[in-house]
Amino acid sequence: MHRSAPHLRPRHDVPRLMQTVLLALVPGALAMIWLFGWGVLLNILLCAATALATEALMLRLRSRPVAPVLGDHSAVLAAVLLALCLPPLLPWWIPVLGTFFAIVFGKHVYGGLGFNPFNPAMLGYVFLLVSFPGIMVLWPAPELGPSGLLQTLMASSNMARIDMVSGATPLDGLKTALAAGTPIDALRNGIGLFSLHQDSDWLLINGLFLVGGLYLLRRRLIAWQIPLGVLLGLTLPALAAWIIAPTQFADPLFHLFAGGAMLGAFFVATDPVSAATTPLGRLYYGLGIGILIWVIRCWGGYPDGVAFAVLLMNLAAPLLDRLCRPRIEGQP
Repeated sequence: MHRSAPHLRPRHDVPRLMQTVLLALVPGALAMIWLFGWGVLLNILLCAATALATEALMLRLRSRPVAPVLGDHSAVLAAVLLALCLPPLLPWWIPVLGTFFAIVFGKHVYGGLGFNPFNPAMLGYVFLLVSFPGIMVLWPAPELGPSGLLQTLMASSNMARIDMVSGATPLDGLKTALAAGTPIDALRNGIGLFSLHQDSDWLLINGLFLVGGLYLLRRRLIAWQIPLGVLLGLTLPALAAWIIAPTQFADPLFHLFAGGAMLGAFFVATDPVSAATTPLGRLYYGLGIGILIWVIRCWGGYPDGVAFAVLLMNLAAPLLDRLCRPRIEGQP
């Protein structure tokens, strides 16, 4: 008996696509674990387990089959993206709460995968950042080395332990110094264009996420217009401002390789559901994200602006697709 049509298999089904994206995240995730300790891995495990449990719960409540949806790995990918944005020494319940919010209110409230207008991982991250702003900026100081497993478990259950190893990220240091009127040149101490803290940890992390993103581009799993737009939208205003006032604005290389720029450009902004879908719309979508990241970093209340920029452009994606819709042959 012949199977019914279609007889041609799709080039990339959803489970295989999600698995490949997860694979591309591995180099950057391993670098974060090496540099910041076991807390990164603990966040990934907590977020992934919570995502699977929440997904199963919501599917049961909606009377939908559980196994096929859990097998598409979309919930795990959203959980891993959220976990990679979180500081490593958070109390255990914060990653759990953020992931629960991301899956319920970022995905299933709208009908599940394919219907969500916002990126679930960024929605969960912004929810945590707005709810717990003090805790969400406490990262381990890189010069202290990776935290041990015992120290990580103690920090996960006891907030008081975090202050012993916390330190400002480069973006935190930039925003704090500029708010105090300290010139950019005084922060670099002659080190070069990137480092504010005489290290290259975030340069390595973003470089590896860039490698993973280029792998996805080579496999044609993401649209090139979006990451190109994000990087151009971030680089061009940063370059112009740096040329005009180098003591007041950070150089473009700093903005590209500090914070979550590469993770956002290649893995977050390229979400096929919440992003623009027309070729020109994708380019404008990416440009808008990049410009908003730079604006928020320079004048916003938070050190990094990737999550807010992505969510704002998620709102604009339907309009961009409508305005940039290709002309149908034979119509004016």
